[in-house]
Amino acid sequence: MRSRRLVAVACTAGVVLSLLTVNAQAAAPQEGLRLLTVKDSLTATHTWYEQTFDGKPVLGAYYVEHVDKATGVKTVDDGRLAVGSVDVTPAVTAEDAKTKSAGAPQGAELKVLPGAGLVYEVTSGEGKELKRTLVHAETGAVVKTESLVKFAEGTGKVFSPNPVVSQQNESLKDNNDADSAVPAAAYKSVTLSDLDGSGYLKGKYAQLTGAKSKLAYNKNNKFEYTRHNPFFEQVNVYWGVTEAQKYIQSLGFTNINNEAQKITTLGETADNSYYTPSKDLITFGTGGVDDAEDLEVVWHELGHAIQDAQVPGFGSSDEGGAIGEGFGDWWAMIMASRDSKDTATTPYACVMDWDSTSYTTTTPHCIRRTDTNKTIADKTGEVHDDGEIWSRALFDIYKKFGREKSAKIVLEAQFSYSPSTSFTAAANATVATAQKLYGDADAAAVTSAFKARGIIK
Repeated sequence: MRSRRLVAVACTAGVVLSLLTVNAQAAAPQEGLRLLTVKDSLTATHTWYEQTFDGKPVLGAYYVEHVDKATGVKTVDDGRLAVGSVDVTPAVTAEDAKTKSAGAPQGAELKVLPGAGLVYEVTSGEGKELKRTLVHAETGAVVKTESLVKFAEGTGKVFSPNPVVSQQNESLKDNNDADSAVPAAAYKSVTLSDLDGSGYLKGKYAQLTGAKSKLAYNKNNKFEYTRHNPFFEQVNVYWGVTEAQKYIQSLGFTNINNEAQKITTLGETADNSYYTPSKDLITFGTGGVDDAEDLEVVWHELGHAIQDAQVPGFGSSDEGGAIGEGFGDWWAMIMASRDSKDTATTPYACVMDWDSTSYTTTTPHCIRRTDTNKTIADKTGEVHDDGEIWSRALFDIYKKFGREKSAKIVLEAQFSYSPSTSFTAAANATVATAQKLYGDADAAAVTSAFKARGIIK
């Protein structure tokens, strides 16, 4: 019988530790970490390691160091996993493990799966059939099989950003989800990217959740619905969230809500939508105009998920909550600006104009505007009202610098906000970010935008 060796290692990191700030000259990572890659972002260098156990990679574990380019300050995100005692000598051969794969095997590599022990990672198949099978190295049992195809494409119809804007028509009404209420020209045929190939609207950056019987499904990834079909809203929101994440990535950010954001268009019948941090879930209501039909509503709610991903627990103060609402409105505006027209009929600053046709009588229909003249003196303590103070400052930054540059400044700055931030603290962090990215003149312009609102004296 083959000799076998048992190794026990105590992992001091636990499961996942919070960010730790340390001096850039601190000691190198502990033994048991292997360098994976070094990446640059706008203001920092990010060095990624994989955790190893007896020289074998630990599945699902990570360790990353972020070093600020300007100050040299290092932060550590320690995602090492507790492994415990693992028999590191396999009882099953690699060739035996390959026979358990779902297709023609390509290779088998020993790795450690926390909670299971030593496993073979067997890859098999090719193209759309590429799969990974984890085979227990002691018993030969299949632990897990999954597809490695992550980036299928599909087709669908959407509103971008909504029918009122695309048709320049403020007289449109919901009419109880009737197809006849919206002209065919309002639909845009799009590519649905980054699907996982399952036939559901589940992908790299967005995932529709709920009972499978109520979720859109097509084995060929063709999602061609119109608005009377509730599946249309699911397609619309999948595309909107995915496009937002792709835009964020195009700006150079790879770790802002870079996940399959959970979304549902089921269960909420009121005219209301919301983000639930504890579940990392965005829910879209179906009262009035179904909220997921208006991408400006989608992008507003996604704004909350973006901030929560950057600053866990963001918005715990009144002013922090108002910043969240103001950023959400502004994010909806700049996302919509790609496909919309800034006209007297549908000005950029008027957000969620399709959804608000259900409960506003004046035109243009707006749930709120990002160009009001509100200042700190107009604070009411209601986060949506006070959010218009913050969104106006961001609107002025957008008008000064344009879509891409203003988005870089604001998104980068939000990494430095605290969960309970004040208007002044967040504004000062945004000014400091503009200075770091673009210099004194641009920082002065950002300062002026906040001074005009009374946020900075």
